[in-house]
Amino acid sequence: MGNFKIWIRKNWSTALMVLLFAVLLVNTDAKAWLMRQIATTGILNSQFPDPKVETSDVNKSETINFRVRKQDGLVVNTADLKGKVIFINFWASWCPPCRAEFPSIQTFYEKYKTNPDIVFLTVNLDDNPELGKVYLEDKGFTVPFLIPDGEIPTPYFSGSLPTTVVLDKNGQIQLHHQGLADYSKESFYETIDALLKR
Repeated sequence: MGNFKIWIRKNWSTALMVLLFAVLLVNTDAKAWLMRQIATTGILNSQFPDPKVETSDVNKSETINFRVRKQDGLVVNTADLKGKVIFINFWASWCPPCRAEFPSIQTFYEKYKTNPDIVFLTVNLDDNPELGKVYLEDKGFTVPFLIPDGEIPTPYFSGSLPTTVVLDKNGQIQLHHQGLADYSKESFYETIDALLKR
């Protein structure tokens, strides 16, 4: 026991790092917290393409039909939402990057939820949707809880969580971001405001 105490005194920083690493391995919220700290630096932020640059063929295609179902059973179809900016976020409760970006999505939602020209489709992809509902309730998030109603079009989602898509008022993709981002930045709001004014 004496040798262990001596080793700890000499290697306390290594022991601390091993302990932190172990916590990060087993605790989803700890992983999410660390990722959130990294996201606040702006390194992982999603970027809208420069409006002067030609958009991709996906953006030039016809409006893509995507249906989601609300908790009350009402089905929402993106094709019926022309004239509105649509923020779509695909997430799951078990996904640490999803958990990490959710506070910023909640902040974004709080800022724009009363604006009639923007729609939030936060689409849960848990195998058991109840887990997603419980997660939102436990954390106090009030974003809409939706699940897919049919196949998800691959231009919107190809399997990576989280994935965020922003559609303009014509239903064209203006942003497609896979991975963690911070959606509570003023630069993001400025771009959303520009889309809302079009």
